Amino acid sequence: MSGRLARAGVLREIGRPFSIEEVELLAPAAGRVIVRTHASPFCSTDVKNWKGQLYKIPPTILGHASIGEVVEVGPGAPAALVGRRVVVPGTPECGACYYCSIGEPWQCGELFDLGGIYPDVARGADGALISCAGCVGGYAELMSISANQVFPIDSDLPSDVLSMLGCGVSTGVGSVVNIAGLRPGESVAIVGAGHLGLWMLQAARAFGAGRIFVIEPHAGRRAIAERLGADLVLDGVDGEATVARVQEATGGRGVDIALEAAGPTAAQRLAVRLTRRGGRTVLSGFEIGGADVALPQVETALQSRQILSTQNGHVHMRTDLQRYAGLLERGLLDPKPVYTRSYALDELDLARDRSGSLEDVCGIVVF
Repeated sequence: MSGRLARAGVLREIGRPFSIEEVELLAPAAGRVIVRTHASPFCSTDVKNWKGQLYKIPPTILGHASIGEVVEVGPGAPAALVGRRVVVPGTPECGACYYCSIGEPWQCGELFDLGGIYPDVARGADGALISCAGCVGGYAELMSISANQVFPIDSDLPSDVLSMLGCGVSTGVGSVVNIAGLRPGESVAIVGAGHLGLWMLQAARAFGAGRIFVIEPHAGRRAIAERLGADLVLDGVDGEATVARVQEATGGRGVDIALEAAGPTAAQRLAVRLTRRGGRTVLSGFEIGGADVALPQVETALQSRQILSTQNGHVHMRTDLQRYAGLLERGLLDPKPVYTRSYALDELDLARDRSGSLEDVCGIVVF
């Protein structure tokens, strides 16, 4: 089937307002499905994409995580998916590439071997083909997605809340549990209290962290971190003073685990310095494509500090997403402090501006 029409927010020129227009979806190729979008968060990653800082090529549809209902399948895709509500995270899980075969699906070749050239999924009124940035394209009424990147979810929670599973929740919880390997009672520092850092804070508390320190320059976000149970919240403006305060509060050592969720390279350097000898640092942010991080040599080479990175929390989507939905259902994770407001597709530029200015922790485009 072809010719499905859908409204979409198309990035036609870097740094210019989104073009809200009707596009015609291409017929789903083999192994692909059409998903009617329910909700897609507007993440800081999409602000960077809009600015051209991560090599996205217009015309393209941004939105790298979403949730919706499968309405059509292409040849070879499971027919049983039709009618299912599915999470569409930022990473597929093909099960066949090298990385999936060695148990590291968060580096799935179906995304990372594309070299930034993403599938064309629609055609605009001008006849130009339009791609889906990051293989999702969630800022549209319909998405064309690989069947390896849609994961059925069973929950009574509304779709706008569940839409956060595919990026913020999975990366935040996975960083704490899967990558840092938090043990009960360990101290944790979180650098950055935005969409990602606040999920990390909640996960650290839910899984038994001892003292939790949050470093965040934005006063409003520091207040949220305090309400969510952070033991000490610092603005981090003076890096030396921040390291000294955290060391003073941890017997002169530093924390067992530092989680970086800010983006600037200086924040990643700070996260490493906050850890004790032998501590673990998980880096998740990025400032701009091509940026380099300068790390203190003695601390990283001689003091057994472990520096780890995260892509979508090293989550196994087919099992972990349903488990994380359960954490939301049981109240162990609270979406209310993170979910700032919802937007219609016509308000996409406003959602971008409020995300970029930090007025929103997480805005969600709802269809």
